[in-house]
Amino acid sequence: MKVLILCTGNSCRSQMAHGFLQSFDKDLIVRSAGTRAAGKLNEGAVRAMAEVGIDISHHTSDPVEKYLGEEWDYVITVCGGANGSCPMFTGKVKHRLHIGFDDPSHATGTPEFIESEFRRVRDEIKEKFYEFYQSL
Repeated sequence: MKVLILCTGNSCRSQMAHGFLQSFDKDLIVRSAGTRAAGKLNEGAVRAMAEVGIDISHHTSDPVEKYLGEEWDYVITVCGGANGSCPMFTGKVKHRLHIGFDDPSHATGTPEFIESEFRRVRDEIKEKFYEFYQSL
């Protein structure tokens, strides 16, 4: 099974979803990409995932164009921007889903509050993507 997870910057939410989904089943082929890839991972996302034992520090922030020619069982958008601008994968995608999350990188306030937002979103991503995985 091949799953592509899309976000706008591919630095935070899609990377966390990628990490969780791959941790649920090592046999899944999971990739993540951005409609406007940032080119680097958000350090808050890397730290939040490390707290739950998942290392995403080796992931890369890739542009969606890298994957347009491939066939996918699922393409899942995790932010409204990517959902609205998701490229057409006509004939190459069996299922297209949107599972949206807040962007913790936009959180403002104390370092403790910002860290708590990364954890909150991380936990929501884990829950929703585990539900998705169980539905397979």
